[in-house]
Amino acid sequence: MPSQQPGNRADPATPHPDAPHPVLAGWYGQENDRAGFVQALFDDGAPTYDRLNRLLSFNTGAGYRARLLRQAGLRVGDRVLDVATGTGMVAREALRIVQSQGLVVGLDLSGGMLAIAARDPGLALVMADAGSLPICDAAFDMVTMGYALRHVADLRVAFAGFRRVLRPGGTLVLMEIAYPTGRLRRLFAKLYLSRMAPLLGRLTGGGDAADRMMRYYWDTIEHCVPESTILAALTAGGFANARCDTQFGLLKTYVARRAMPVHAGRSA
Repeated sequence: MPSQQPGNRADPATPHPDAPHPVLAGWYGQENDRAGFVQALFDDGAPTYDRLNRLLSFNTGAGYRARLLRQAGLRVGDRVLDVATGTGMVAREALRIVQSQGLVVGLDLSGGMLAIAARDPGLALVMADAGSLPICDAAFDMVTMGYALRHVADLRVAFAGFRRVLRPGGTLVLMEIAYPTGRLRRLFAKLYLSRMAPLLGRLTGGGDAADRMMRYYWDTIEHCVPESTILAALTAGGFANARCDTQFGLLKTYVARRAMPVHAGRSA
């Protein structure tokens, strides 16, 4: 882990113009250090990650994820790729919906997180980076990502990969936490996520690892690019009908589809 004192200082010079947030120099030195830092961060925080998330969501997270997946059209028999699956929170809800007739594959770069996800025998798991998917073209009906978009290196590269592995007409669902609008909402979110969440991380037995993860989590939220930038990147990545639904000014769900091919009509 980096030896410098963590903080929320962002480097204004972003090497990749399509990164979800600038280099956070208080956490890692340069853009090339981001992936290794994030991998180690989540490896260290994996053992108490599920418990902490249940506390932070007041045990409503599983139901909320399932509802969003159903609203996006997930059904029995579908094939789902859950990118940055972590401990499998989204993947487990998808598996309950698609049942044994379907398939859910969870992909993550953190071996520590995947070790927790592997406790569910119904999930197929792959250790890989979200920006380079070792997946066949057009293999899935839905691609999902739960609260991890801020950790990819390049939005357009990631979205191009998501589109590639979706079948034509397939759906992309991105669940995110956004920097809220309004001074009071921002103050509440900052107190809850940058102060209360790290404290809960320590109280749940996560120690320094959980504390560090939650503070980094808030810093990525605070410096993340706006909704309009993400929607533009989805369109540039080949998605159609991209939209964003917001709840409580904080929770955002991006939904888009891989367009169906247009076939030229036959001449009479």
